[in-house]
Amino acid sequence: MSIAIDMKGKTAIVTGAASGLGKVTAMKLARTGADLCLVDFNEAGLNETGALAQSEGVQVLCHRADLSDPDQCRPVVDAALAHFGRLDALCNVAGIIRMAHAHDMARQDWDRIIAVNLTAPFLLSQAAIPHLIETEGAIVNVASSASYIGEAYAVAYCSSKFGLLGMTKALAMEYTRQPIRINAVGPGGMATNIGSDMSFPENPDLELMSRYMGLRGMVEVEDVADMIALLASPAGRSFHGACINIDAGITAG
Repeated sequence: MSIAIDMKGKTAIVTGAASGLGKVTAMKLARTGADLCLVDFNEAGLNETGALAQSEGVQVLCHRADLSDPDQCRPVVDAALAHFGRLDALCNVAGIIRMAHAHDMARQDWDRIIAVNLTAPFLLSQAAIPHLIETEGAIVNVASSASYIGEAYAVAYCSSKFGLLGMTKALAMEYTRQPIRINAVGPGGMATNIGSDMSFPENPDLELMSRYMGLRGMVEVEDVADMIALLASPAGRSFHGACINIDAGITAG
């Protein structure tokens, strides 16, 4: 079955757009015709994604922001509205992880992971919701298989992703009578920079860590981006308060 996704005349914000899933999502949305406000801390990668998206014939605004700083979140939405005059989708893709024994985790690592993975999506959503109601738009949060299962050495990451799933459902319930859709995707392990840059703690239990792998291997990044684009678009009209797990079987049992 092929689902037609048409975002022409619509504007989407994509965070984490410099690389990985954010970059692939940005390109997927560009090919559907969406104008884009792309957000990342990595300015070089952000501009590279922006140029590629522009080559698809859409308008692009690259907005550099450190989403671990709460004061830099609302200005993302303000910039998108000032540039495009409307907002139809907010895709909260940015995420970070640091593996560590819980008893050794530095407080600053905990704070940064919670800030980027949970606080930033809330603050961006808070700023975007009134405008998304006006356009009958959508929020798509990137949760994780770690929104459902505990993962050893990832206490901050799991906490942030459990929280993000809860936030998705709470917002969906609160705004269920408004013309806005709020959903999430729950990917398993993907071959992206968030995984390739991961460092592991000393003497990890490899049997415990094997739970991170799906029963059918790694998840294709493009599959997750396709679902984000669907949920962000009018074609996803029947989804609300859902988390679509794309995890190759991690949460199957």
